[in-house]
Amino acid sequence: MSAIPMFPLGSVHFPYTPLALRVFEPRYLTMIGQLLDEDDPEFGVVLIERGHEVGGGDRRSTVGTMARLVSVAAGAEVLQTVSVGAGRFTVDQWQDDEPYPRAEVTPLPGLVWNDALTPLRIEAEAIVRRTLSRAPEEARWDADTELSDDPLAAAWQLAAMAPLGEYDRYTLLRSTTVGALLREVIDLTLEAEILWSAE
Repeated sequence: MSAIPMFPLGSVHFPYTPLALRVFEPRYLTMIGQLLDEDDPEFGVVLIERGHEVGGGDRRSTVGTMARLVSVAAGAEVLQTVSVGAGRFTVDQWQDDEPYPRAEVTPLPGLVWNDALTPLRIEAEAIVRRTLSRAPEEARWDADTELSDDPLAAAWQLAAMAPLGEYDRYTLLRSTTVGALLREVIDLTLEAEILWSAE
């Protein structure tokens, strides 16, 4: 498989969720410019586990999410982009970072929804919304954020909304079933809620 463009970030990106980026580094400006020539522009997003986004020398996670580019707005030396998370992948091998990061990847099977999980999804949503309503002000999602009518998409959106650290969010991204994803969302969110209550 040919290498795909990659955008390592200091945060986890989930399927079915939006990703807004302010692109200013020359290598990523080049990447976005080339993607705009494609019919279905996509790039991979992985979490930087250690190091920095700028300048290289970082350690990158092995599971990531494809981001489908949906809009680009040009500013002064900056591009404002919005993408939506698609399928997940594992990184097989990184290529040279010039002219921008690229990697060979293998798509991961999509998770499969089962209606028997509906009570678990409802419980996860209630816990995430309750915790968000009490979360510190820097929480990135609003407790009233609307979820997709697609239950699988909603499960991933709850994972994105849960007010967790990036290590916990990466644990969610690596889930192998929807049931495991929802149970982890519940457990990790309750743990976070307890920690805030103790402060």
